[in-house]
Amino acid sequence: MRALHVPGKPLVLPNVWDAASARAVRDAGFPAVATGSAAVARVLGYDDGEQTPVAEMLAAVTRVARAVDVPVTADLERGYGLRPAELAERLAETGAVGLNLEDTDPRTGELVDPGAQADYLAGVRAAGPELVINARVDVHVHGNASYAETVRRARRYLEAGADCVYPIFLADEDEIRTLVAELGRPVNILARPGAPDLSRLAELGVARISFGSGIHNRVHAHAEKLLADLHAGATPF
Repeated sequence: MRALHVPGKPLVLPNVWDAASARAVRDAGFPAVATGSAAVARVLGYDDGEQTPVAEMLAAVTRVARAVDVPVTADLERGYGLRPAELAERLAETGAVGLNLEDTDPRTGELVDPGAQADYLAGVRAAGPELVINARVDVHVHGNASYAETVRRARRYLEAGADCVYPIFLADEDEIRTLVAELGRPVNILARPGAPDLSRLAELGVARISFGSGIHNRVHAHAEKLLADLHAGATPF
């Protein structure tokens, strides 16, 4: 998984929500699979924001990892209240080799102090030296478009042991290019409306591209339309 993070030749991860979608991603030729917390929570009957019981989330990750023969990385929000060592141990038991960790406190909805987040990441790294850690930077999630704060947090997280940083919602081409150059380490960008397309992100030096709940949202919307048409008397076939 770590070796797949190549600036300019990004690892593309269409985030999955169950074993079937994981197999579909693998069968399409993608070299790795990533879960998305919002999509997994939705299919399990919960809201995003660590509303899913940790045992259920980890069980879902286990099913995904067992279903495919490529590396799996799991979106584990901010760790579901687990201590770093326990989080690393329980993640390893699922068969996943990497994880996302974000710097939003799900209890308050506010950004976590960067020092506290760096300490948490360092604890996960110490307990799981083999884990590929993708540290999400949520500055833009909270309406704060401060590029300087994004860089400050990204540097702290990389120094703490993260392999890649994920400034979610960052979409400005100049800022992406500058961030990649300033950090000199793998950067993950969210593919979404308004963001540069995949080929342009590669040109900007991005090493990882993910989709969050975007793919699941499109699939679910399609299913809803099929059901609405069926209810109206049209055959979906």
